Amino acid sequence: MRQRLLATAGIAAVTAVLATSLSGCGSGSGSSSKTIKVAYQQQLNNSNKVQANYLGPMVKAFEKANPGTTVKLVPITASENDYYTKIQLMMRSPATAPDLVYEDTATINTDVAAGYLKPLDSYLSSWQDWSKYADASKAAMKYAPDGKTYGVPDNTDTRGIWYNKQLFSQAGIPVPWQPKSWADILTAARTIKAKEPGVTPLNLYTGVAAGEASSMQGFEMLLYGTAAGNDSLYDTKQQKWVVGSKGFKDALDFVHTIYNTGLAPSAQKALDPNVSATIGTEMIPQGKLAIDIDGSWMPNNWIRTGPKPWPAWSTTMASTAMPSQSGQGTGKVSMSGGWAWSIPAKSKNPNLAWKFIQSLETEAASAQWNTVNATIPVRSDVAADAGYLKALPTNKFFSDLVADTFYRPGLPAYTQVSTAIQKAMESVTTGQASVDKAAATFDSDVKTAVGADKTVQGAQ
Repeated sequence: MRQRLLATAGIAAVTAVLATSLSGCGSGSGSSSKTIKVAYQQQLNNSNKVQANYLGPMVKAFEKANPGTTVKLVPITASENDYYTKIQLMMRSPATAPDLVYEDTATINTDVAAGYLKPLDSYLSSWQDWSKYADASKAAMKYAPDGKTYGVPDNTDTRGIWYNKQLFSQAGIPVPWQPKSWADILTAARTIKAKEPGVTPLNLYTGVAAGEASSMQGFEMLLYGTAAGNDSLYDTKQQKWVVGSKGFKDALDFVHTIYNTGLAPSAQKALDPNVSATIGTEMIPQGKLAIDIDGSWMPNNWIRTGPKPWPAWSTTMASTAMPSQSGQGTGKVSMSGGWAWSIPAKSKNPNLAWKFIQSLETEAASAQWNTVNATIPVRSDVAADAGYLKALPTNKFFSDLVADTFYRPGLPAYTQVSTAIQKAMESVTTGQASVDKAAATFDSDVKTAVGADKTVQGAQ
């Protein structure tokens, strides 16, 4: 009988399911003394322990089902950018390389190009569950030069706008709210600023410290909503990075506007490495922020097991789609990324690491993880799971945004381009550079990173 874990079940149920499903696997020849190290990110302030709390029981179930094995969890306490750097340093040497590493899909190609990751095709070819994964998510795991797959995605995500219905009503803004353009967002933010003193009208992540949150939740949610759409950052036909576009400057001007007219958090707060935790566990629950351009995972902060349990979140907060610049295209914009499990090239025990991946990626385990982590499933069976869809009132909304989502360019140079975006944002946030100067610096940084011959002038 197929074992199935509804999304409303507890983590203890996952343990039971895994113990049952894995008991027949055995430990294999010589596996009784085998140990694997599993590396993942832990937030700097240690406030969000969703992944740690999830992995603990999974490890116990795996070890019980495979006598003689040991799984050592290695939480890396760091900001997002520092996490990338730390795991890359670890993966350079067999002495420090983990056996399994949690990879942001944006960095997989970079790590493959550096020789840090092992291709998984020999494992995937005989794994029946692989057919249930979304094609787009599979594509993000492939390295174009060799066509091989280097990770198993365990979630994706979408991004939209969170807003506080109570603050909107107090400011006289009708709810439900669906802005049709960037101008509508600014109008609402200015209304909040005028009528709700002490409330920060709008958060849009910015700067280097916030890392990919600045690039994705921040800048790219704007950039991909300009006229160029999917070719806003990378021209897929010419296979070149876009520089000098009007859309880039327009997006940068939006950042400059909100941070230099008092519509966003102070630069000091926005550029703090802990800004995402501050937004999710302090400003929003305390009613100090009206609008937050952010991700599908935000309820992680407020659920019973989150760092800031807040039962009223589902009646206080609402979600709406991010509009394109002037309503062009479908009128909606979202960005998708996600995380995956990869095996480092210098892993001492890749076969056991793969076995642990399989235990983490069953239908039951995947349903539970995407529920407790408030992320979007990449398995078709989990995406259709009634329990998952009902687990949080926002799951269906953010799952539906997949129809209007964009993906970052899956190229090794993306991480350098992303850093250049963050630097440009930070310079206009602090007022150290004008929009034109910051955009020119971005263009120069990108040309230096990828080569001038790999860039193309964007639309004006």
